[in-house]
Amino acid sequence: MRKSTQSLSRLIGALSLCLLSSAAIAERDTIVIGQAIDLSGPDASIGRDYVAGIKTCFDMVNSHGGINGRRIQYIVRDDGGQAGLSANAATDLIERDQADYLLGGVGDATTRAVLALPAFKRSGLVLYAPLTTADFADNPRILFWRPAYQQEIRHIFSHFSKLGISNVGIAYQDTAVNQEAYRSLGIAIAERRMKLGGVAHFGTHGEPMAQEVAQLAASKPGFILVIADTISTALFLKEYRKHDARSFVAGTSLINLDTLRELAGSAAVEWTVFSQVVPNPGAGTSLIQVEHMRMMKKYRDEAVSSMTLEGFAAAKVLINAIQQSKRNDRHALQEFVARKGDIDLGGLSAVVRGNGNRLSNYLDIALFNRNGLAF
Repeated sequence: MRKSTQSLSRLIGALSLCLLSSAAIAERDTIVIGQAIDLSGPDASIGRDYVAGIKTCFDMVNSHGGINGRRIQYIVRDDGGQAGLSANAATDLIERDQADYLLGGVGDATTRAVLALPAFKRSGLVLYAPLTTADFADNPRILFWRPAYQQEIRHIFSHFSKLGISNVGIAYQDTAVNQEAYRSLGIAIAERRMKLGGVAHFGTHGEPMAQEVAQLAASKPGFILVIADTISTALFLKEYRKHDARSFVAGTSLINLDTLRELAGSAAVEWTVFSQVVPNPGAGTSLIQVEHMRMMKKYRDEAVSSMTLEGFAAAKVLINAIQQSKRNDRHALQEFVARKGDIDLGGLSAVVRGNGNRLSNYLDIALFNRNGLAF
């Protein structure tokens, strides 16, 4: 009986601490936003630009007094693109730093590692705006800002279909996500009455198969869609250009273009196009573009990019959701989704659509050449 009473006392004590902790979070004068992301690994340039855009938006808001009088404390941990490090960093952000909101990093493996964390599952948080190719469509604890990878691929097909290019080649890296994307291509090809000219697979370490690449080039495709990570895309491009210097090669917005040009060479990136999930970051044709350029110039000593604009936009949506929330706690994103919110950023919008976990459907195409990205 005494042992049972002690156990009950410990349980009550633990619950009391949880309640006190929740109350303290709600009453503190800062909003803690944490993020574990690659700043030193294979996707470091993507991660650094993404963080620069996010931080610029938070600096802008803090300079005007914060969100409803509460300043943003933005804590970033470098996970080096490694799932284990990402899991450790996210655990620290949740348990030690008591993050009110958790932003996602780069990659499918790191995202899965965070979603599987006991600390994350207990927290009640939503992982917001990660940069991944996987959909995670059945997980209610993840909310994307950007369109789905499959949407990007279909947009690329639509772009070339409108140009009258009907012969397509496919080069893909053999992963579970890429296999799913490859299977769906048959439908997209049939919808647009295109012809599949040839297919090249990548080896187990992402290296292109020389014989398959030569056969793909011999099929003379109008364009080639590459479904792979940055390094594999660069290796393919370098090999393919030995056979065909002028056909279009297309990829999605999560290709690290700096790494691509470094590995493949300036000549090889000629005639490459990539889907984009934000408008031209260097043009001032909409409110979000102008604000992003102005704030980056004010707070950052670096050039704007598609990824800085994406980070800026994702952060601004989060800020708006918190501002609109009726509760002074960490559930603004859940509340935004539940009421099917709609936020206009001036040239970009975040809209809750049905049961989907995507807020933006903006897509564009840009040409990547020796001088960089041209919209």
